[in-house]
Amino acid sequence: MKEQWEWRKQILSLGLFDLKKTSAGAVLGSFWFFAKPAVYIFCFWFALEVGLKSGNQTGSDVPYILWLMGGLIPWFYMQDILGAGIDVFKRYSYLVTKIKFPLPGIPTIYSISTMIIQAGLVAALLIVFFLCGQTADWYLLQIPVAMVLMFVFFDLFSLMTSCLSAISKDFKNLLQTLSTPLFWLSGVIFDVYSMGIPAIEAILMFNPVTFFVTMYRCAVYDKMWIWEKPEAIIGFVVVFILQLIATTIIYKRTHEEVADVL
Repeated sequence: MKEQWEWRKQILSLGLFDLKKTSAGAVLGSFWFFAKPAVYIFCFWFALEVGLKSGNQTGSDVPYILWLMGGLIPWFYMQDILGAGIDVFKRYSYLVTKIKFPLPGIPTIYSISTMIIQAGLVAALLIVFFLCGQTADWYLLQIPVAMVLMFVFFDLFSLMTSCLSAISKDFKNLLQTLSTPLFWLSGVIFDVYSMGIPAIEAILMFNPVTFFVTMYRCAVYDKMWIWEKPEAIIGFVVVFILQLIATTIIYKRTHEEVADVL
């Protein structure tokens, strides 16, 4: 935290630069940041609500598209972290090998650029929310809180996994292999709380993806507070503490070797 605070201006500047660099060379520029999520959302909406009639099974007057977007939009951020975010030291290898830049700040660069895209997707979610005839309420305040928690959690996750990925390519391959199963087994496109299998529901409460998806849906669809589902909070807190401990241990043991390996 100390290193990141001292280098905060450089980290923010590099995060914004990374976003500009990604869209450089494209005529439509930043449009492509939102085109792919929009296509994904439409395809899932068509398959689940039009094809499988899942919207009729919720028993709610709130449009099903809000439930679906409440799960997919946070997943887009987490998917990026589980993709390029698990190996950012190689993505920004020049900061590791050629510049004296603090290692903990490098994952934050990618997290910032990815979170800016997430903020744009949240804005789109709110537009759909109001177009569906919903009115603003206090529950929407859970979204910025969820975004902050998601940023902190996955920034730590990116630091931990990048240290390990720099040491071993097998770890990177393992995480990339698990990305797709994580999507299908995390309640992104199904309701964890209506499974009717208590043991599995209890296990999924320790899945951070499930927690963030639940928090978004509490804000835009369920119209309730996340603390009304204490099992989700308990599971997330336990996982967050364990990850914080693991990240600290792994960073202390590997940060001096990362530059040499790269």
